[in-house]
Amino acid sequence: MRRMTVVQLLPALESGGVERSTLEIARALVDAGHRAIVVSAGGRLVPCLLASGAEHVTLDIGRKSLLTLRQVRPLRALLAGGDVDIVHVRSRLPAWIARFALRGMAAATRPRLVSTVHGLNSVSAYSAVMTRGERVICVSGCVRDHVLRHYPKTGPDRLRVIPRGIDPAVFPHAPLPDRAARQWAAAQHPALVGSGPLLLLPGRGTRLKGHADALQLLARLRGDGLDARLWLPGARESGREAYIAELEARAVVLGIEGALAFTAPTDAIARAYAASDLVLQLSRKPEAFGRTVIEALSVGRPVLGWDHGGVGELLGQLQPAGAVPAFDEAVLHQRARGLLARPSVAAVTMPLLSDYTLHAMQRATLDVYAELID
Repeated sequence: MRRMTVVQLLPALESGGVERSTLEIARALVDAGHRAIVVSAGGRLVPCLLASGAEHVTLDIGRKSLLTLRQVRPLRALLAGGDVDIVHVRSRLPAWIARFALRGMAAATRPRLVSTVHGLNSVSAYSAVMTRGERVICVSGCVRDHVLRHYPKTGPDRLRVIPRGIDPAVFPHAPLPDRAARQWAAAQHPALVGSGPLLLLPGRGTRLKGHADALQLLARLRGDGLDARLWLPGARESGREAYIAELEARAVVLGIEGALAFTAPTDAIARAYAASDLVLQLSRKPEAFGRTVIEALSVGRPVLGWDHGGVGELLGQLQPAGAVPAFDEAVLHQRARGLLARPSVAAVTMPLLSDYTLHAMQRATLDVYAELID
C-alpha cells in the first residue's frame, strides 16, 4: 500500500473506548509508515498520541453548540491542503462537521470518508450521519444488525464488522486459582479477604451496569453456603455517592454487606481478573461490544452475562454457558453455580480469541482504508 494520510475525528481525547481505538489506529498507521492526524478538542491522552508519532490538531468539533459550526472552515482547510486520503469519523457531531467541510470539494481531491459506529445510538436523522461513510465500520455483528434494521438506505456492501481488540500481552493467561493475585485483591479491601470464590463486576457507578443484579446473585450464592465475595471496581466515583449509598443499604437488607467491596477504578484490571473466579457483565442496556468479556477470557476467567447486545454475541461465540437470558435471576444463579463448580470448562485460551486481538483490529481497519485508496 502506498503511504497515506488519515485524519481521525472525535470530540476529545480524555478517556473511553472510542478514544482508545483512535490511539490504537493512529499507532498502527505510524508503525506501517503512514501519516496519522487526530482532530479533537484535546485532552489528557494527547501526549500519548504524540508519543506514538501521530499528530494532533486542536479543533473543538464535539461541543453541542451552534458555535461549533465555526470549525467547518478550518477543518476544510486542513482536509484540502494536507494531501489527506481518508477522513475517519467516530462520533456524530464531528461527523456532521466533517460532512459540511467535505461538501463542495472537488471529487478528485476530496478525501474518502470512513465512519465507525461504536454504539447502539438512538435512531434519528442526527445519528444517521454515522451510516453515510463510503465504508461503515461496525464494532460487532449486533451493531451491523442495528444499522441495517434502522437505516435501510445503508447498503450492506458498505458495512464492515471489525470487533474491538485487546493486546494479549496486557491480559496474559493466569493460573486458576492465582493465589498471589488473590492476596493482592484482599489487600485492596477487607471485604475481599476469604477463601471462597471471588466475583468481579468492573464498571462505572451507574444503574445501567447491573450492580443490583450482582448483589442479588451474591446473596443467593452465600445463601447456598458459599463464602462468596463480590468486588465492584469503578463503582465508587465522584458524583455517584447517592447511588452507592442506595446499593449499600440494599446490601444490608440482603445481609451481604461484609462480603462486598465498592472501590474506585483500578489501573491493574488484568490483575483483578486474575484474582477472580467469575467475572460478571450484567449491563441492563445492550452494549455494542463487550470488551470485558474478551479481557476476562484472555486471562482465563469464565464470564457470566445477560444474553443481549454485544455481550450476548461474544458469549454465544466464545463461552455459551455464560450467556443468560436477560434478567432471569434464577438462571443467573444456576449458571453461576455451574461455572464456579467447573471453572476450567468455561475458561477460554488465547488461540480461540485470535479474531479479537488488537493486531487483528488494526490490520482490518487499515485494510478498509486500502479498499478506498488503492
